[in-house]
Amino acid sequence: MAENWIRLLGPPAIESPGTTPLQPRGRKAWAVLAYLALQSDGTGRSRTASLLFPDAADPLGALRWNLSELRRTLNGVTVAGDPLRLTLQPPWRCDALEVVDSAAHSGVDPRRFGGQLLEGLSFADSPVFDSWLADQRYRLDNVVQSLLYEAALAALASGAPGDAAELATQALHRDPFHADCNVVLVKALVALGEHRRAREHVTKCGNLYREELGLPLPAEIRRALSDAAPEADPGMPATAATVRSYIDAGGASLWAGAVDRGLDQLRLAVVLAQRTGDGHLIAESLVTLSGALIHQAGGRGAEVADFLHRALQAEGPERASRTAAAAYRELGYLSVQRGVPDRAAGWLDRAMRAAEGFPDEQARILAIQGMLASDTARYDDAVASLTESGRLARAIANRRQQAFSEALLGRVYLLRGELEQAASSLDLSLALIAEEHWTAFEPFVAGVRGETYLAAGQLEEAAAMIDRSWVMAELAGDHCYMALAAGAEARLFLAHGDLAAAEHWINRGLEPKPWYLWYSARLLDTAAEVAIASRSPRAPKFVERLAELAGRSGMREFTVRAQSHRTVLGDEAAAQAVPWLAKEIGNPALDAYLAQRHSGG
Repeated sequence: MAENWIRLLGPPAIESPGTTPLQPRGRKAWAVLAYLALQSDGTGRSRTASLLFPDAADPLGALRWNLSELRRTLNGVTVAGDPLRLTLQPPWRCDALEVVDSAAHSGVDPRRFGGQLLEGLSFADSPVFDSWLADQRYRLDNVVQSLLYEAALAALASGAPGDAAELATQALHRDPFHADCNVVLVKALVALGEHRRAREHVTKCGNLYREELGLPLPAEIRRALSDAAPEADPGMPATAATVRSYIDAGGASLWAGAVDRGLDQLRLAVVLAQRTGDGHLIAESLVTLSGALIHQAGGRGAEVADFLHRALQAEGPERASRTAAAAYRELGYLSVQRGVPDRAAGWLDRAMRAAEGFPDEQARILAIQGMLASDTARYDDAVASLTESGRLARAIANRRQQAFSEALLGRVYLLRGELEQAASSLDLSLALIAEEHWTAFEPFVAGVRGETYLAAGQLEEAAAMIDRSWVMAELAGDHCYMALAAGAEARLFLAHGDLAAAEHWINRGLEPKPWYLWYSARLLDTAAEVAIASRSPRAPKFVERLAELAGRSGMREFTVRAQSHRTVLGDEAAAQAVPWLAKEIGNPALDAYLAQRHSGG
């Protein structure tokens, strides 16, 4: 069956092979189409009419006219109901929807997606929709960039370095400073035997970083030229027993805090597993090494993602498998931290399907799903996922997982202003951490517990916890927790009215570059508030950085906060957007903050 395409990325158009199809008349018809396409749960008619036709004498009548225009041109596409829903049936497809749903389906070719959402159209007469459109443009561009990167990794893992080089090159045309895409391109060129081109690309990258950013070349790009697996004793038998011995030894070393030794042992396990030719054993060793790199050594880049894609390649077709579930979960976790929620959701859905019958793995996946839901301000979903994760962890006596899930649950309660529940979850997490001697995770929980005291007005208790969080994070050199703790210190001094000290902590927090972008967004939110309070000229810069990051990463509450900051700085269009966007979230704590801030109270 010939396919009809709704093209919303780039200049919008309806395409149908062999014919010249009718096109919707007017930019507002395209606006209605794009808005409905990206509202998976539907949207109320009155809300849509007031969003898109705020100055019309009859907004609902204007909406009805544009809906009839869409029905006239999209024969076979259903646009109906209240809430309104757009339903596509074959032969209809929509590029924007395929980008959003890409992680849930295999075989999506990202090379066919190009251009901005509704490229060339602007909607200054509908300022709230214009704000929504800007955020969606950031979001979809981010997803396409991630699709290209992950497709390049998958091609490299499957032994197709030519395709990997093409995909990485296309991704770098969009963002030449994407370190991980540069790494993949260098690895692909080396795999193709084009060592000269690889060296030339590294030199070109170094010049670009120095001239455009004033920064040195990221070390991982240069390492990609010469990365080599460790050499195992040629006399060492490559058997399942030796591989699992090295995996067990690596785990023991990591547990004892000997991270470098543990990673070396796990890398040797991978080498020996590859000698066996056993696909499952190769996958198991690669996933174990990846998990150690991510959670013990702070690995988030192309190296660990490459290992995970190679693991899935070795494991074979999708099936219920603890190893496959772990690989999908880690890919989802990386996507959460990189701020690509659409990709993360698809990976985690695949992880949960592969985890059938493995409650320990299900508990881990649910925790990451809860983290994702919290980051994107879907707080009811976050509570449900994290509560179930904690229940499963408790049932199988996995105290570290229970501590992790309870800590994230405490963060959700704090963000919703439910301080008693937050304190209960965080105190339980701290008790479990003490029992497990899990000091590496304590800075996060101590920082959030300190902020819970701060929100309750208990400043002395807040200071003790927040100071502990900072010291432990700095000693560990953990950039994510340092950003979290520095932001908490800034909020503490803001509560004391000491703007100079608050600004000092903002500057300290901005020094590390956390992988987990939620920490960056929270710090930028605080930075904007401090800068506005101190009338600093840096305020607009912080606000724009926050707005771009939040829009790109689907962090809806931070999008609202960015618009709130813009409102305080005198942006009238932002003032209209704030109540609209906040209503979609439904967070009482956010509503109270906005009411106090914008009523002059």
